[in-house]
Amino acid sequence: MTLQVKISEKLVTYETAFLFLKKRVELIKKFNGNELVWILEHPLTFTGGIRSNKKEILDKKIKIIKTNRGGKITLHSPGQKIVYFVLDLNKRRKDIKNLIARIEASIIEFLKLYKINGYADKKNIGIWVKKKKIAAIGIRVSNWVAYHGFSININNNLNYYKKIIPCGLDNTKVTSVQKESKTQILNIEKSLRDIFLKNLKNI
Repeated sequence: MTLQVKISEKLVTYETAFLFLKKRVELIKKFNGNELVWILEHPLTFTGGIRSNKKEILDKKIKIIKTNRGGKITLHSPGQKIVYFVLDLNKRRKDIKNLIARIEASIIEFLKLYKINGYADKKNIGIWVKKKKIAAIGIRVSNWVAYHGFSININNNLNYYKKIIPCGLDNTKVTSVQKESKTQILNIEKSLRDIFLKNLKNI
């Protein structure tokens, strides 16, 4: 089983990334594609998962891109790191709860590098710091191929969250690594890559 790791230095549009993921999913289903981990950032983008509704849009002028991941409305913007993946659970463990647990563990371990104590909440998916959300998780599984991924707020502009009710939550209950840590933010992509790949061994 081969896993491709991509790190994009330039911003990648959501549409471009989503199309790439879907194509990789189909290739894996046909036994003709490698698994993928892709670390990137998006330009300012608002997306709506399969459980989203119009009541979560506070600024009616914004454009919402509908997507097939789990979850509600959220946003991506420069300064927020996205870790996308396409994983063939047919060749791993067919255990979605374990997959989510490994994602949560990866994010919590990453945050510890910045002396931030993150934690998972059984009622609200994602990772939290002092009752504020710092990382979001949204996945989809098709024929045991899992894709989409997770995002971590590093030093992005949190004011954009005022335009929506992010993940169905009070938009003041969102935070970032920059707000929670005095530790200098360095080597983000390498740290995320190494930590997530290590945790993938348990998936």
